[in-house]
Amino acid sequence: MGWIVTIIIGFIIGALAKFLHSGKENFGFIMTTLLGIGGSALAGFVGQKLGWYHVGEPAGWIASTIFAVIILAVYTRFLKNR
Repeated sequence: MGWIVTIIIGFIIGALAKFLHSGKENFGFIMTTLLGIGGSALAGFVGQKLGWYHVGEPAGWIASTIFAVIILAVYTRFLKNR
């Protein structure tokens, strides 16, 4: 059941990041979900190590979305320089 929740939350975070990031990305369901999972994982690692929040706090959703937008911006910049 944990994997299903991870996929659903990853998709929600990825969709929020795509909505907040200006630009046109042709990501499907899988790439959007992976973007959200990556943002959540990075936010969880960085946020907890720096003491910004603890597991289960609502700030995790905000941090996950911000880190997903950062990942998306880096990805977009990499593609434009290619």
